[in-house]
Amino acid sequence: MAIYLDCAASMPVDPRVTARVMEVLADECGNAGSRGHELGRRARRRVEQAREQVARVVDAGRAEVVFTSGATESSNLAILGLAEYGRQSGRRHAVSTRIEHRAVLEPLEQLRRHGFEISLVAPEPGGWVDPEAVRGAVRPETLLVSVMHVNNETGIIQPIAEIAELLGEHSAYFHVDAAQGFGRELQGLRHPRVDLVSISGHKIHAPQGIGALVTRRREGRRPPLAPLLHGGGQEFGLRPGTLPVALISGLGLAAELAVEEGEARAAKCRQLRERLLRALAPLEPVVNGDPGRGVPHILNLSIPGVLAEEALEALDGLIAVSDGAACSSQADTCSHVLSAMGLDAARIEGALRFSWCHLTEEPEWNAVVHRLSQVRVRQEDCE
Repeated sequence: MAIYLDCAASMPVDPRVTARVMEVLADECGNAGSRGHELGRRARRRVEQAREQVARVVDAGRAEVVFTSGATESSNLAILGLAEYGRQSGRRHAVSTRIEHRAVLEPLEQLRRHGFEISLVAPEPGGWVDPEAVRGAVRPETLLVSVMHVNNETGIIQPIAEIAELLGEHSAYFHVDAAQGFGRELQGLRHPRVDLVSISGHKIHAPQGIGALVTRRREGRRPPLAPLLHGGGQEFGLRPGTLPVALISGLGLAAELAVEEGEARAAKCRQLRERLLRALAPLEPVVNGDPGRGVPHILNLSIPGVLAEEALEALDGLIAVSDGAACSSQADTCSHVLSAMGLDAARIEGALRFSWCHLTEEPEWNAVVHRLSQVRVRQEDCE
């Protein structure tokens, strides 16, 4: 079986989290909304424990955590949930960046279609956005600023704390898509000026299908979000439906473990990164994004003379990596992130994203280099 090096897409579930989820599924069938019997109350306790575990990661209050299906839903709720308030208050402007995930860019496009103006800040060539540029795009009527925490294609950390400081007393709500950084890069997300934080369980070794939106209160008031779905009063009226207690419990444990073991996990990831770069050095790879600003578990690089599509075919069965940094697997369009960074077409077409975790098994790097070398030789022969 191929060694899995696509953890930015989805992490393997921690065995301890799997055990917790299976325990709840097997032994606790209660609905967390049922208060009249012990099974319901036990389910509610599981949910509230997990709410506390997630909140602790970002120094939020337990009641500020809203469970969702993942960061995509959370970001939609954060952005589209503010639309009605924006219309009523006359604040129809939002600021974001050109390197956001589609889960942010597409809801922003929905706002645009409904009369909002959207300003998208371009990144620096190294893949990060200048905090001053973000603040410079903010107007008196700005409703929302949305900047991702860690870029899903390049792994570059965005200066969230600096942006939060510059926003200062401005009334705009600050949303952060933290799918790739939650539980790892902690300080930015703990800034009290960050109002809304989107997270996904499957990026921190919890199962797919569970996540949360942190809704930090200002002067005791939650951001004025309107629900996107209707049909129940669950999750403070923001996300109706029966709560998936087993998944929520697994997310809570994963969040707790991420903080407790964060330094050791990061050290293992840095070691693998160093070995990867050392092994690929004969191929003269070019890193896409400022290496000094990247997380230790994601690396986007291009190998001169190698097209990503051909590389994936050659590596199939050996390692599992992604060309999602170059072309989306769901749409035949080149990477908007690498394009926004100003990279040339050859680098974009050759971009590969390697991503791993502390559980990743070491691949046979000599075999990886051999297969990539063969791809380059074949392509040179065709020129």
